[in-house]
Amino acid sequence: MTRRGPLLVGGAALALGLAAEAAAFGWNEAGKWLPDLVTGWTLAGCGIAAWWRRPDSRVGPLLAAAGVAWFAGNFAGSGVPVVAWLGAQLIYLYRGPLVHALVAYPTGRASGLAGRAVVAGGYAAAAVASVWAGSAATVALSALLVLAAVRARARSYGPMRRARRMSVWASAALGLALAGQALVRLADPSAGANGATLLAVEAAICCASVLLLAGLLSTSWKRASVADLVVELGEGRSATLRDELAHALADPTLEVGYWLPGPRRFVDAAGEAVALPEGSDRSMTVVRWEGEPVAALVHQPAVLDDPGLVQAVTTATRLSAWNAGLQAEVREQVAGLRRSRRRILEAGDDERRRLERRLHGGAEARLVELGTTLQRAAESASGDRSSERIRRAQLQLERTLAELRDLAHGLHPRDLAERGLDGAVSSLAGRASVPVSVRIDAPRLPPEIESTVYFVCSEALANVEKYAAAGEARIAVAVGGGLLRVVIADDGAGGAEPGRGSGLRGLADRVEALGGTFELESPSGGGTRVVAEIPL
Repeated sequence: MTRRGPLLVGGAALALGLAAEAAAFGWNEAGKWLPDLVTGWTLAGCGIAAWWRRPDSRVGPLLAAAGVAWFAGNFAGSGVPVVAWLGAQLIYLYRGPLVHALVAYPTGRASGLAGRAVVAGGYAAAAVASVWAGSAATVALSALLVLAAVRARARSYGPMRRARRMSVWASAALGLALAGQALVRLADPSAGANGATLLAVEAAICCASVLLLAGLLSTSWKRASVADLVVELGEGRSATLRDELAHALADPTLEVGYWLPGPRRFVDAAGEAVALPEGSDRSMTVVRWEGEPVAALVHQPAVLDDPGLVQAVTTATRLSAWNAGLQAEVREQVAGLRRSRRRILEAGDDERRRLERRLHGGAEARLVELGTTLQRAAESASGDRSSERIRRAQLQLERTLAELRDLAHGLHPRDLAERGLDGAVSSLAGRASVPVSVRIDAPRLPPEIESTVYFVCSEALANVEKYAAAGEARIAVAVGGGLLRVVIADDGAGGAEPGRGSGLRGLADRVEALGGTFELESPSGGGTRVVAEIPL
């Protein structure tokens, strides 16, 4: 009996289609009757195939009914008055079951008050030809059809949500074609329903029918893509477990809770407690390993009604939980390494400052005092030979004192503590052998950051003087977006490579120890640009 229905409807559609085309066109205009016949038979054929293969769904009978009803309007040109009047009234009859199939896909049973109201409205509009005949009403009804299909999918979960993706595409194709035809009629009322717009509607109907049939015959929408998810989680290519599972299971409301053995509760990725369902319409699946909970999934009941799917999701969740633990351990080790590098940097800077103070307050002070003594001796010397010896000693003392001050300045510039970053960098630029413009737009910063910026500028300017053959250089320091950005650029020969010497490599290590980045751009003949960014 189940098989007899599709066969009977198929025979009726075949005979009615031929009779309808003969009544409407008399087989004289193949450009009109052929597309019309193909559209009706495509609707009916897709419906019969779906009815035959998926008798549990009402979509097949609805599409078959729409295919049979498609030909009713062709009898409006019949010579029999009653038949012609009836054909004119039923010209849009096919849109009733077609709207029903689109909105209630894939079961054919409309769910919810809104869904049933749209289906009832679709039949009512199809029964009154003047409704669909109006251009404004057609645009409104087409938009309502698409919105109803989108809403039905948005309110679905699991396999049903994946299946209704086809109905959204089919509704969009049909709605756009119908609305386009109506807009053309509004722009040019004489165009009627003929020409390219009619062909576009017929093509959209055929496309929608094929899409709905393909979705019903395919079983891919019944299976969540959790197998691929397991592979992606293993390769570390997934985003968060919650987002990936929500997409794979087609449940946007899904929540993932990770088990904390200490407080014995489930928390989300942000550490917030996950509310477990109690007496609600939500379900919970607990993932365990060796009897102990690992995670919990809070989801819609329909998305995990397959034992095989539950096993796949459990595997994916367990793997993600392990990966999350390993990644957290690695992150902690990396953070510890960064803290260690920063402590070493800060300790080195502290030692540099102490050594600079000792040189300034010890050896440098004694040399200055020795210079004063030599000056007095030169003033009281009686012979030319003695004066010459004292003068040479003074020159050697001045060179030694200058070298000592350079050494102390290289260890830690006193200007940095006394005048800040702006004063220290400006002083550095003033001692350069090439013109250097300085622009500092930053407040006082932690000592380790200021010293790093100073040494970046110092090393970059030293390289400009030694290798660049530049006419000028520019230094810009600015704060923005939580970053301190340092740029040193020149118009020299370029071609610098960070691997050639220890200076730039050491600066890169120093910047990276503060969690920053160090970049060198130095195309041959295009100047050199050093960029350092340090998070504040």
